[in-house]
Amino acid sequence: MPRVIFHVDMDAFYVSVERLQDPSLVGKAVCVGALPEGGKARGVVMAASYEARALGIRSGMPVSMAYRKAPDAVYIWPNYDLYGEVSERVMNVLREFADVLEHASIDEAFLDVTKRTGGDYGK
Repeated sequence: MPRVIFHVDMDAFYVSVERLQDPSLVGKAVCVGALPEGGKARGVVMAASYEARALGIRSGMPVSMAYRKAPDAVYIWPNYDLYGEVSERVMNVLREFADVLEHASIDEAFLDVTKRTGGDYGK
């Protein structure tokens, strides 16, 4: 029987969690990671909202460069404990739909649904 595996990747996960905590961030350019310190910081952007991406900001970009591109964006220091809690809640939901779940990272998982689908990709 062919195996049926799903890959789940929660794009801009840190930004999404921050928006759950503060809905006023919806629709704004948001960067989670190092704080820009007036464009002089040395850290990186860990997650960028789609609005920030539209301004040329990407994950892994030095926050000083992000700040030059978007000084008015909202910059948020990461809350790892919160992200871990939300990730675990999401993974618990995904487990309900998987025969086997491999938690690959805080925002990624692989779900083996072979038994549930009988190997039929159409199910």
